[in-house]
Amino acid sequence: MRLRALLETEALGLRLLGGEEELDRTVRGVMTTDLRDPSRYLSGGELVLTGLAWRRNSADSEPFVRILASAGVAGLAAGEAELGAIPDDLVSACRRNRLPLFAVNEDVAFATITEYVVRQVSGERAGDLAAVVDRHRRLMTSGPAGGGPDVVLDLLTTDLDLRAWVLSPTGRQIAGAGEPLAPGVCAALAGEHLAAVRTGRRGPHRISIQGITYSLFPIRGHGRGGAGGAVPRDVRESVLSDWLLAVEADAGDWPAERLDLLQGVTQLIAVERDRRDAARTVRRRLAQEVLELVQTGAPPAEIAARLRVAAPVLLPGLGAAPHWQVVVARVDWDGGDIPGGPVAQSLLEEILVDPSVSGPEPSDRIAVAHAGDEAIALVPLPSLSGDTGEDKGPDSALHADELLASVREPLQAGLADDGRLTLGVSAAVHSAEGLRGALEEARHARRVAAARPGRVCAAGHHELASHVLLLPFVPDDVRRAFTARLLDPLRDYDRRHRAELIPTLEAFLDCDGSWTRCAARLHLHVNTLRYRVGRIEQLTGRDLSRLEDKLDFFLALRMS
Repeated sequence: MRLRALLETEALGLRLLGGEEELDRTVRGVMTTDLRDPSRYLSGGELVLTGLAWRRNSADSEPFVRILASAGVAGLAAGEAELGAIPDDLVSACRRNRLPLFAVNEDVAFATITEYVVRQVSGERAGDLAAVVDRHRRLMTSGPAGGGPDVVLDLLTTDLDLRAWVLSPTGRQIAGAGEPLAPGVCAALAGEHLAAVRTGRRGPHRISIQGITYSLFPIRGHGRGGAGGAVPRDVRESVLSDWLLAVEADAGDWPAERLDLLQGVTQLIAVERDRRDAARTVRRRLAQEVLELVQTGAPPAEIAARLRVAAPVLLPGLGAAPHWQVVVARVDWDGGDIPGGPVAQSLLEEILVDPSVSGPEPSDRIAVAHAGDEAIALVPLPSLSGDTGEDKGPDSALHADELLASVREPLQAGLADDGRLTLGVSAAVHSAEGLRGALEEARHARRVAAARPGRVCAAGHHELASHVLLLPFVPDDVRRAFTARLLDPLRDYDRRHRAELIPTLEAFLDCDGSWTRCAARLHLHVNTLRYRVGRIEQLTGRDLSRLEDKLDFFLALRMS
């Protein structure tokens, strides 16, 4: 029972003196004491009744209240029969220690309060115990096979008045009872769960968002966590693929029976997760077959035949042949002893689902294969056709940054300080002939993303048009030697003569070699500019009228 219920029972004659914000605490028992130190008899959650016989002067209140607060009691009820009004020093001590304080009317016996609390607490425990078997039976018969996680969550609402949601590791809502959670709340819950799992904290994990407390229970699939849902050899093997159950309640004060019931709920939902993973086998096999044909250089006609088989599975009812995009993802862990391919495959299947769409159905349109530590997705995009039937291009091509925008926060928590996700996206192609190029394009974009700082990085095909993005792939020692050969003579000259040859070179290249524009930008006479450029050419042996030498200087400045 809650402390609040005591105030709502007039027969108890209780008056609240402080701690209104703590009235949702759970009362697990009751104890009457006038000992100065009753800690040996306290186990937490009690309502302590006292006649204040322990108090000799005002200095006694603070130690007594501190002992109660440290023991985790739910609240203190002091009788008015001995001293009349409750002393101010006791009220102040309870306020400082955030301990709810009640005054007990002198006409009410402590035995009356004790009997009421014991009857209520015992009744609730008996009710939980009597109902738990029936609830398990109803959950098992109405579980995933009878309608999916939503049925189980509806039972939690009707039987236990609990609102709950099933979330993916990226924070997408898969199922829920009642109103959907806001996307920001989902992302925060997923991030907290992943961070707690990575640090080894035991569940359920509790988090407060916008004044609401949620308890987070891991949902470990049997296929990923070992037989019977056992914890995997390394948590990194499953942390980015397991679902979680978010319950709008503080499970910290739940009895063991209720916790057991919620664990049973997570096991039922885990069965559903495994069933859906098994259903993805066909799509994964299709992706694997197409990609093997592409990588082995099979004739386009053979690849096109496999695509015709894949299209109806991934886009049922589609009239025209779709466009296709390739997305490549890789998860790397420090040490390299954890296989990243299966993790990347499961994660990519989730990332490619629109985070604003609830439920599992969108993920049934995605085919992802994995080879080694790399996951490769074959994504169909329906074509847009006008009244004339002329193809106008892909309906909604994927963009690298948009894919990760809503999932970056939770994934960073799951990757912690020893994991990294990199992702590359190709342009859309409309034929089998273009798939090989799309695969290489996506792989190269992923390597560009890998050259960037951060735990979660992506790059798209449109970024590959700039040769500047090739610079990260030049070995460090080659870059240092190249820039030193071209720029060190100019830096040395600038140090000795304060000639500003480096700023002049940058401005000259930025102005596309225009003497007048560059001179105006630097506030120099054209002849002075010509002298400086001549000095640059003399010191480096290069000719800034030649395109090759201009490009070398441009790259050297970028790499430095």
